[in-house]
Amino acid sequence: MKTAESEASPIFQNGVNSSKKMLFILPGKSLIENDWKWQMRNRIKSPDELLRAMPNLARRGKVWLSGLRRASQLYRMAITPYYLSLINPSDTNDPLARQAIPSGLETLSRPWEKDDPLDEEADSEVVGLTHRYPDRVLMVTTNLCAMYCRHCTRKREWRSPEGHASLSRIEEMIRYIRAHEEIRDVIVSGGDPLILSTHRLEKILQSLRSIPHVEIIRIGTRVPVVMPMRIDDELIEVLDKYGPIWLNTQFNHPDEITEESAKACDRILRAGVPIGNQTVLLRGVNDCPSVMTKLCQSLLRIKVRPYYLYQCDPVKGVGHFRTSVGEGVRIIESMRGHTSGLAIPTFVIDAPQGAGKIPVGPNYVIADCGSEVILRNYEGIILKYDNPPASSHKGCSLCSKNKKGGVSVSTLIHNGKTSLIPAGNQRMMRRENANRNSI
Repeated sequence: MKTAESEASPIFQNGVNSSKKMLFILPGKSLIENDWKWQMRNRIKSPDELLRAMPNLARRGKVWLSGLRRASQLYRMAITPYYLSLINPSDTNDPLARQAIPSGLETLSRPWEKDDPLDEEADSEVVGLTHRYPDRVLMVTTNLCAMYCRHCTRKREWRSPEGHASLSRIEEMIRYIRAHEEIRDVIVSGGDPLILSTHRLEKILQSLRSIPHVEIIRIGTRVPVVMPMRIDDELIEVLDKYGPIWLNTQFNHPDEITEESAKACDRILRAGVPIGNQTVLLRGVNDCPSVMTKLCQSLLRIKVRPYYLYQCDPVKGVGHFRTSVGEGVRIIESMRGHTSGLAIPTFVIDAPQGAGKIPVGPNYVIADCGSEVILRNYEGIILKYDNPPASSHKGCSLCSKNKKGGVSVSTLIHNGKTSLIPAGNQRMMRRENANRNSI
Protein backbone atom coordinates (compact mmCIF):
# COMPACT_ATOMS: atom_id res chain seq x y z
CA MET A 1 0.00 0.00 0.00
CA LYS A 2 1.25 3.47 -0.79
CA THR A 3 1.39 5.75 2.27
CA ALA A 4 1.53 9.47 2.74
CA GLU A 5 5.18 9.05 3.74
CA SER A 6 6.07 8.79 0.06
CA GLU A 7 4.41 12.10 -0.81
CA ALA A 8 6.58 15.24 -0.90
CA SER A 9 4.47 17.35 1.45
CA PRO A 10 5.70 19.42 4.43
CA ILE A 11 2.74 18.45 6.62
CA PHE A 12 3.82 14.80 6.79
CA GLN A 13 6.60 13.32 8.85
CA ASN A 14 7.13 9.54 8.65
CA GLY A 15 3.63 9.14 7.26
CA VAL A 16 1.99 10.80 10.26
CA ASN A 17 0.27 14.16 10.33
CA SER A 18 0.08 16.57 13.24
CA SER A 19 -2.94 14.72 14.71
CA LYS A 20 -0.86 11.51 14.83
CA LYS A 21 -3.10 9.70 12.34
CA MET A 22 -1.48 7.71 9.56
CA LEU A 23 -2.74 8.70 6.12
CA PHE A 24 -2.97 6.42 3.11
CA ILE A 25 -3.49 7.37 -0.50
CA LEU A 26 -6.15 6.09 -2.84
CA PRO A 27 -5.27 5.62 -6.51
CA GLY A 28 -6.99 8.99 -7.16
CA LYS A 29 -4.52 10.64 -4.73
CA SER A 30 -7.09 11.40 -2.02
CA LEU A 31 -5.85 10.90 1.54
CA ILE A 32 -7.52 8.53 3.99
CA GLU A 33 -7.14 8.46 7.76
CA ASN A 34 -5.98 5.67 10.03
CA ASP A 35 -8.97 6.16 12.31
CA TRP A 36 -11.75 3.58 12.39
CA LYS A 37 -14.59 6.02 13.05
CA TRP A 38 -13.42 8.15 10.13
CA GLN A 39 -13.30 4.99 8.02
CA MET A 40 -16.91 4.14 8.96
CA ARG A 41 -18.14 7.67 8.21
CA ASN A 42 -16.39 7.71 4.84
CA ARG A 43 -17.30 4.27 3.52
CA ILE A 44 -18.03 4.21 -0.21
CA LYS A 45 -21.74 3.36 -0.26
CA SER A 46 -22.93 4.05 -3.82
CA PRO A 47 -21.76 3.57 -7.41
CA ASP A 48 -21.35 7.34 -7.82
CA GLU A 49 -19.07 7.57 -4.77
CA LEU A 50 -17.09 4.61 -6.07
CA LEU A 51 -16.61 6.18 -9.49
CA ARG A 52 -15.50 9.46 -7.92
CA ALA A 53 -12.90 7.58 -5.85
CA MET A 54 -11.80 5.40 -8.78
CA PRO A 55 -12.63 7.13 -12.09
CA ASN A 56 -10.73 4.43 -14.03
CA LEU A 57 -13.53 1.99 -13.29
CA ALA A 58 -15.76 3.83 -15.79
CA ARG A 59 -13.56 2.43 -18.57
CA ARG A 60 -15.05 -1.01 -17.95
CA GLY A 61 -17.99 0.01 -20.11
CA LYS A 62 -21.74 0.54 -20.00
CA VAL A 63 -22.66 -3.10 -19.39
CA TRP A 64 -20.41 -3.26 -16.31
CA LEU A 65 -21.70 0.08 -15.01
CA SER A 66 -25.29 -0.98 -15.52
CA GLY A 67 -24.65 -4.22 -13.60
CA LEU A 68 -22.96 -2.27 -10.80
CA ARG A 69 -25.98 0.00 -10.40
CA ARG A 70 -28.55 -2.83 -10.56
CA ALA A 71 -26.68 -4.93 -8.00
CA SER A 72 -26.22 -2.02 -5.60
CA GLN A 73 -29.97 -1.35 -5.71
CA LEU A 74 -30.71 -4.99 -4.88
CA TYR A 75 -27.97 -5.44 -2.24
CA ARG A 76 -26.43 -2.54 -0.36
CA MET A 77 -22.76 -1.75 -0.70
CA ALA A 78 -20.09 -0.31 1.57
CA ILE A 79 -16.32 -0.36 1.17
CA THR A 80 -13.89 1.15 3.66
CA PRO A 81 -11.42 3.64 2.15
CA TYR A 82 -8.64 1.46 3.57
CA TYR A 83 -9.79 -1.65 1.67
CA LEU A 84 -10.46 0.40 -1.47
CA SER A 85 -6.82 1.57 -1.35
CA LEU A 86 -5.74 -2.08 -1.78
CA ILE A 87 -7.68 -2.51 -5.05
CA ASN A 88 -6.03 -2.09 -8.44
CA PRO A 89 -8.71 -0.35 -10.58
CA SER A 90 -6.81 -1.16 -13.79
CA ASP A 91 -7.06 -4.92 -13.18
CA THR A 92 -10.46 -6.19 -14.30
CA ASN A 93 -9.76 -9.44 -12.45
CA ASP A 94 -8.56 -7.88 -9.21
CA PRO A 95 -9.46 -10.44 -6.48
CA LEU A 96 -10.14 -7.77 -3.86
CA ALA A 97 -12.39 -5.75 -6.17
CA ARG A 98 -14.36 -8.93 -6.84
CA GLN A 99 -15.11 -9.28 -3.12
CA ALA A 100 -15.96 -5.61 -2.53
CA ILE A 101 -17.57 -4.11 -5.66
CA PRO A 102 -21.14 -5.09 -6.64
CA SER A 103 -21.55 -7.00 -9.89
CA GLY A 104 -24.48 -7.49 -12.22
CA LEU A 105 -24.03 -11.24 -11.65
CA GLU A 106 -25.54 -10.73 -8.19
CA THR A 107 -28.91 -10.07 -9.80
CA LEU A 108 -29.02 -13.63 -11.17
CA SER A 109 -30.31 -16.53 -9.09
CA ARG A 110 -30.62 -20.29 -9.53
CA PRO A 111 -33.47 -22.53 -8.29
CA TRP A 112 -31.32 -24.14 -5.57
CA GLU A 113 -30.12 -20.82 -4.12
CA LYS A 114 -31.88 -19.50 -1.03
CA ASP A 115 -31.81 -16.46 1.21
CA ASP A 116 -31.08 -18.70 4.21
CA PRO A 117 -29.66 -21.96 2.82
CA LEU A 118 -28.24 -22.97 6.21
CA ASP A 119 -31.62 -22.67 7.96
CA GLU A 120 -30.18 -20.36 10.61
CA GLU A 121 -33.57 -18.83 11.30
CA ALA A 122 -35.25 -22.25 11.62
CA ASP A 123 -32.75 -23.11 14.36
CA SER A 124 -33.48 -19.90 16.27
CA GLU A 125 -35.93 -20.18 19.17
CA VAL A 126 -34.93 -16.62 20.04
CA VAL A 127 -34.60 -14.08 17.22
CA GLY A 128 -30.93 -13.62 16.38
CA LEU A 129 -29.70 -16.66 18.31
CA THR A 130 -28.96 -19.84 16.32
CA HIS A 131 -28.72 -23.04 18.39
CA ARG A 132 -27.55 -25.70 15.95
CA TYR A 133 -24.91 -27.76 17.73
CA PRO A 134 -25.60 -29.18 21.21
CA ASP A 135 -23.08 -27.05 23.13
CA ARG A 136 -22.81 -23.93 20.92
CA VAL A 137 -24.90 -20.95 19.94
CA LEU A 138 -24.37 -18.04 17.56
CA MET A 139 -25.51 -14.52 18.45
CA VAL A 140 -26.29 -12.04 15.67
CA THR A 141 -25.60 -8.74 17.41
CA THR A 142 -25.81 -6.39 14.41
CA ASN A 143 -26.48 -6.43 10.66
CA LEU A 144 -23.87 -3.72 10.11
CA CYS A 145 -20.46 -4.37 8.54
CA ALA A 146 -17.52 -2.14 7.73
CA MET A 147 -17.58 -3.67 4.24
CA TYR A 148 -20.35 -5.72 2.67
CA CYS A 149 -18.57 -8.68 1.10
CA ARG A 150 -20.36 -9.68 -2.09
CA HIS A 151 -20.19 -13.41 -1.18
CA CYS A 152 -21.85 -12.96 2.24
CA THR A 153 -23.93 -15.85 3.64
CA ARG A 154 -26.28 -13.39 5.37
CA LYS A 155 -27.13 -11.17 2.41
CA ARG A 156 -30.75 -11.49 3.51
CA GLU A 157 -29.91 -9.20 6.45
CA TRP A 158 -29.04 -6.38 4.05
CA ARG A 159 -32.72 -5.78 3.30
CA SER A 160 -33.15 -4.21 6.74
CA PRO A 161 -31.72 -0.77 7.53
CA GLU A 162 -28.25 -0.83 9.07
CA GLY A 163 -28.51 -1.25 12.82
CA HIS A 164 -27.66 -3.21 15.93
CA ALA A 165 -29.76 -5.72 17.86
CA SER A 166 -31.72 -3.88 20.54
CA LEU A 167 -30.74 -4.21 24.18
CA SER A 168 -33.98 -6.09 24.87
CA ARG A 169 -33.18 -8.59 22.11
CA ILE A 170 -29.64 -9.07 23.45
CA GLU A 171 -31.10 -9.64 26.93
CA GLU A 172 -33.47 -12.26 25.50
CA MET A 173 -30.51 -14.09 23.93
CA ILE A 174 -28.60 -13.94 27.23
CA ARG A 175 -31.61 -15.34 29.12
CA TYR A 176 -31.81 -18.27 26.69
CA ILE A 177 -28.10 -19.05 27.10
CA ARG A 178 -28.39 -18.79 30.88
CA ALA A 179 -31.33 -21.22 30.88
CA HIS A 180 -29.53 -23.86 28.77
CA GLU A 181 -26.65 -25.27 30.78
CA GLU A 182 -25.47 -27.43 27.88
CA ILE A 183 -24.22 -24.27 26.12
CA ARG A 184 -20.51 -23.86 26.81
CA ASP A 185 -19.41 -21.99 23.67
CA VAL A 186 -20.94 -18.73 22.37
CA ILE A 187 -20.07 -17.16 19.02
CA VAL A 188 -20.66 -13.39 18.90
CA SER A 189 -21.34 -12.58 15.26
CA GLY A 190 -23.30 -10.29 12.95
CA GLY A 191 -22.87 -8.40 10.61
CA ASP A 192 -19.63 -7.64 12.33
CA PRO A 193 -19.67 -7.38 16.13
CA LEU A 194 -16.48 -5.30 16.21
CA ILE A 195 -18.48 -2.49 14.58
CA LEU A 196 -20.34 -2.15 17.87
CA SER A 197 -19.04 0.55 20.19
CA THR A 198 -16.48 -0.84 22.59
CA HIS A 199 -18.84 -0.04 25.48
CA ARG A 200 -21.72 -1.98 23.90
CA LEU A 201 -19.48 -4.94 23.04
CA GLU A 202 -18.15 -4.99 26.59
CA LYS A 203 -21.70 -5.20 28.00
CA ILE A 204 -22.35 -8.30 25.86
CA LEU A 205 -19.06 -9.95 26.86
CA GLN A 206 -19.64 -9.07 30.50
CA SER A 207 -23.12 -10.66 30.43
CA LEU A 208 -21.81 -13.83 28.80
CA ARG A 209 -18.89 -14.11 31.18
CA SER A 210 -21.28 -13.92 34.14
CA ILE A 211 -22.90 -17.23 33.05
CA PRO A 212 -21.06 -20.07 34.84
CA HIS A 213 -21.47 -22.70 32.12
CA VAL A 214 -20.19 -20.47 29.29
CA GLU A 215 -16.55 -21.52 28.98
CA ILE A 216 -15.52 -20.00 25.65
CA ILE A 217 -16.54 -16.83 23.83
CA ARG A 218 -15.72 -16.56 20.15
CA ILE A 219 -15.93 -13.44 17.99
CA GLY A 220 -16.49 -13.71 14.23
CA THR A 221 -15.20 -10.60 12.46
CA ARG A 222 -13.63 -9.39 9.23
CA VAL A 223 -12.48 -6.12 10.77
CA PRO A 224 -8.75 -7.06 10.88
CA VAL A 225 -8.95 -7.52 7.10
CA VAL A 226 -11.14 -4.62 5.97
CA MET A 227 -10.58 -2.02 8.72
CA PRO A 228 -7.58 -3.00 10.88
CA MET A 229 -7.44 0.41 12.60
CA ARG A 230 -10.48 -0.68 14.64
CA ILE A 231 -8.15 -2.80 16.77
CA ASP A 232 -7.30 0.04 19.15
CA ASP A 233 -6.12 0.16 22.78
CA GLU A 234 -9.64 0.40 24.19
CA LEU A 235 -10.84 -2.68 22.32
CA ILE A 236 -7.73 -4.68 23.21
CA GLU A 237 -8.26 -3.89 26.90
CA VAL A 238 -11.82 -5.28 26.73
CA LEU A 239 -10.78 -8.45 24.87
CA ASP A 240 -8.07 -9.06 27.44
CA LYS A 241 -10.52 -8.54 30.32
CA TYR A 242 -13.15 -11.15 29.37
CA GLY A 243 -11.09 -14.11 28.16
CA PRO A 244 -10.86 -16.83 27.20
CA ILE A 245 -11.91 -15.26 23.92
CA TRP A 246 -11.07 -16.73 20.52
CA LEU A 247 -11.33 -14.67 17.34
CA ASN A 248 -12.06 -15.98 13.86
CA THR A 249 -11.48 -13.71 10.91
CA GLN A 250 -11.57 -14.10 7.11
CA PHE A 251 -8.57 -13.44 4.90
CA ASN A 252 -9.43 -14.73 1.42
CA HIS A 253 -6.41 -13.59 -0.61
CA PRO A 254 -2.71 -12.91 0.07
CA ASP A 255 -3.12 -9.26 -1.03
CA GLU A 256 -5.29 -8.68 2.05
CA ILE A 257 -2.33 -9.37 4.32
CA THR A 258 -0.77 -5.93 4.69
CA GLU A 259 1.45 -4.30 7.28
CA GLU A 260 -1.69 -2.81 8.86
CA SER A 261 -3.67 -6.06 9.04
CA ALA A 262 -0.62 -7.92 10.37
CA LYS A 263 -0.19 -5.33 13.14
CA ALA A 264 -3.89 -5.59 14.03
CA CYS A 265 -3.59 -9.37 14.37
CA ASP A 266 -0.43 -9.02 16.44
CA ARG A 267 -2.21 -6.70 18.88
CA ILE A 268 -5.08 -9.17 19.27
CA LEU A 269 -2.66 -12.04 19.87
CA ARG A 270 -0.72 -10.05 22.48
CA ALA A 271 -4.01 -9.68 24.40
CA GLY A 272 -4.08 -13.47 24.72
CA VAL A 273 -6.74 -13.94 22.03
CA PRO A 274 -5.89 -16.74 19.53
CA ILE A 275 -6.87 -16.05 15.90
CA GLY A 276 -8.21 -18.60 13.43
CA ASN A 277 -8.89 -17.85 9.78
CA GLN A 278 -12.00 -19.01 7.91
CA THR A 279 -11.37 -18.61 4.20
CA VAL A 280 -14.25 -18.93 1.72
CA LEU A 281 -13.43 -20.69 -1.54
CA LEU A 282 -14.28 -18.09 -4.19
CA ARG A 283 -14.18 -18.40 -7.97
CA GLY A 284 -11.79 -15.84 -9.42
CA VAL A 285 -10.36 -14.96 -6.00
CA ASN A 286 -8.59 -17.96 -4.49
CA ASP A 287 -9.68 -21.06 -6.48
CA CYS A 288 -6.05 -21.80 -7.28
CA PRO A 289 -3.69 -24.10 -5.35
CA SER A 290 -0.81 -21.61 -5.61
CA VAL A 291 -2.89 -18.70 -4.33
CA MET A 292 -4.34 -20.76 -1.47
CA THR A 293 -0.91 -22.06 -0.47
CA LYS A 294 0.55 -18.55 -0.50
CA LEU A 295 -2.40 -17.26 1.55
CA CYS A 296 -2.08 -19.95 4.22
CA GLN A 297 1.68 -19.68 4.45
CA SER A 298 1.38 -15.90 4.76
CA LEU A 299 -1.19 -16.32 7.52
CA LEU A 300 1.23 -18.46 9.51
CA ARG A 301 3.86 -15.74 9.17
CA ILE A 302 1.52 -13.31 10.94
CA LYS A 303 0.66 -16.01 13.53
CA VAL A 304 -2.88 -16.63 12.29
CA ARG A 305 -3.93 -20.29 12.06
CA PRO A 306 -5.70 -21.40 8.85
CA TYR A 307 -8.80 -23.02 10.36
CA TYR A 308 -11.50 -23.66 7.76
CA LEU A 309 -11.76 -23.44 3.99
CA TYR A 310 -15.49 -23.09 3.34
CA GLN A 311 -17.29 -24.20 0.22
CA CYS A 312 -19.18 -21.04 -0.79
CA ASP A 313 -22.81 -21.33 0.35
CA PRO A 314 -25.72 -21.50 -2.16
CA VAL A 315 -26.98 -18.01 -1.28
CA LYS A 316 -29.05 -15.90 -3.67
CA GLY A 317 -26.81 -13.44 -5.46
CA VAL A 318 -23.62 -15.41 -4.77
CA GLY A 319 -23.71 -18.13 -7.44
CA HIS A 320 -20.95 -16.58 -9.56
CA PHE A 321 -18.48 -17.13 -6.70
CA ARG A 322 -19.19 -20.83 -6.24
CA THR A 323 -16.82 -23.56 -7.42
CA SER A 324 -17.26 -27.31 -7.59
CA VAL A 325 -16.60 -29.29 -4.40
CA GLY A 326 -13.94 -31.20 -6.34
CA GLU A 327 -11.92 -28.02 -6.84
CA GLY A 328 -11.75 -27.52 -3.08
CA VAL A 329 -10.65 -31.12 -2.55
CA ARG A 330 -7.95 -30.75 -5.21
CA ILE A 331 -6.64 -27.58 -3.56
CA ILE A 332 -6.29 -29.34 -0.22
CA GLU A 333 -4.65 -32.33 -1.92
CA SER A 334 -2.18 -30.05 -3.68
CA MET A 335 -1.15 -28.57 -0.34
CA ARG A 336 -0.77 -31.79 1.65
CA GLY A 337 2.89 -32.81 1.85
CA HIS A 338 4.04 -29.65 0.04
CA THR A 339 3.62 -27.30 2.97
CA SER A 340 3.37 -27.53 6.73
CA GLY A 341 0.30 -29.25 8.13
CA LEU A 342 -0.25 -26.07 10.18
CA ALA A 343 -0.89 -24.25 6.90
CA ILE A 344 -3.62 -26.62 5.71
CA PRO A 345 -7.20 -25.69 6.67
CA THR A 346 -10.05 -28.19 6.94
CA PHE A 347 -12.23 -28.00 3.82
CA VAL A 348 -15.88 -28.01 4.91
CA ILE A 349 -19.34 -27.76 3.42
CA ASP A 350 -21.85 -25.98 5.63
CA ALA A 351 -24.70 -28.30 4.73
CA PRO A 352 -28.27 -27.26 3.85
CA GLN A 353 -31.17 -27.62 6.30
CA GLY A 354 -28.90 -26.66 9.18
CA ALA A 355 -27.04 -29.97 9.07
CA GLY A 356 -23.81 -28.20 10.04
CA LYS A 357 -20.24 -28.35 8.80
CA ILE A 358 -19.21 -31.51 7.00
CA PRO A 359 -15.46 -31.98 6.43
CA VAL A 360 -14.58 -32.99 2.88
CA GLY A 361 -11.12 -33.97 1.69
CA PRO A 362 -8.95 -36.30 -0.34
CA ASN A 363 -9.25 -39.99 0.51
CA TYR A 364 -5.91 -41.48 1.46
CA VAL A 365 -7.35 -44.84 2.59
CA ILE A 366 -7.73 -46.99 -0.54
CA ALA A 367 -8.87 -50.18 1.21
CA ASP A 368 -9.39 -51.49 4.73
CA CYS A 369 -8.69 -55.21 4.77
CA GLY A 370 -9.00 -55.73 8.51
CA SER A 371 -5.46 -56.65 9.53
CA GLU A 372 -4.04 -54.44 6.80
CA VAL A 373 -4.91 -51.01 5.37
CA ILE A 374 -3.89 -49.87 1.89
CA LEU A 375 -2.88 -46.20 1.91
CA ARG A 376 -1.59 -43.66 -0.57
CA ASN A 377 0.60 -40.69 0.27
CA TYR A 378 0.75 -37.16 -1.16
CA GLU A 379 3.14 -38.35 -3.91
CA GLY A 380 0.74 -41.05 -5.08
CA ILE A 381 2.80 -43.87 -3.55
CA ILE A 382 0.54 -46.78 -2.52
CA LEU A 383 1.61 -48.85 0.46
CA LYS A 384 0.43 -51.44 2.93
CA TYR A 385 0.06 -50.59 6.61
CA ASP A 386 -0.31 -53.28 9.28
CA ASN A 387 -3.57 -52.59 11.10
CA PRO A 388 -3.63 -53.27 14.87
CA PRO A 389 -6.76 -54.86 16.39
CA ALA A 390 -9.60 -52.50 17.28
CA SER A 391 -9.59 -51.02 20.77
CA SER A 392 -11.55 -52.89 23.41
CA HIS A 393 -12.67 -49.60 24.97
CA LYS A 394 -16.34 -49.92 25.97
CA GLY A 395 -16.79 -46.60 27.64
CA CYS A 396 -15.61 -44.71 30.70
CA SER A 397 -17.08 -42.26 33.17
CA LEU A 398 -16.74 -39.41 30.64
CA CYS A 399 -18.44 -41.46 27.91
CA SER A 400 -21.48 -42.23 30.09
CA LYS A 401 -21.68 -38.55 31.03
CA ASN A 402 -21.62 -37.40 27.42
CA LYS A 403 -24.26 -39.71 25.91
CA LYS A 404 -26.48 -37.03 24.40
CA GLY A 405 -28.21 -36.38 21.13
CA GLY A 406 -29.19 -38.70 18.30
CA VAL A 407 -27.24 -41.23 16.27
CA SER A 408 -25.12 -40.58 13.19
CA VAL A 409 -26.75 -41.79 9.99
CA SER A 410 -25.09 -42.76 6.73
CA THR A 411 -27.53 -44.12 4.17
CA LEU A 412 -29.03 -43.48 0.76
CA ILE A 413 -32.00 -41.19 0.36
CA HIS A 414 -35.08 -42.84 -1.15
CA ASN A 415 -38.69 -41.93 -1.98
CA GLY A 416 -37.93 -38.30 -2.78
CA LYS A 417 -36.59 -37.45 0.69
CA THR A 418 -33.71 -35.04 1.01
CA SER A 419 -32.62 -36.17 4.45
CA LEU A 420 -33.10 -38.90 7.05
CA ILE A 421 -33.27 -37.54 10.59
CA PRO A 422 -32.66 -39.87 13.55
CA ALA A 423 -35.45 -40.02 16.11
CA GLY A 424 -34.81 -37.86 19.14
CA ASN A 425 -32.61 -35.34 17.31
CA GLN A 426 -32.35 -32.50 19.84
CA ARG A 427 -32.11 -29.70 17.30
CA MET A 428 -35.26 -30.79 15.49
CA MET A 429 -37.08 -31.18 18.82
CA ARG A 430 -36.17 -27.58 19.65
CA ARG A 431 -37.64 -26.51 16.29
CA GLU A 432 -40.85 -28.43 16.96
CA ASN A 433 -41.17 -26.88 20.42
CA ALA A 434 -40.60 -23.41 18.97
CA ASN A 435 -43.28 -24.04 16.29
CA ARG A 436 -45.78 -25.25 18.90
CA ASN A 437 -45.13 -22.21 21.07
CA SER A 438 -45.68 -19.87 18.16
CA ILE A 439 -49.16 -21.28 17.37
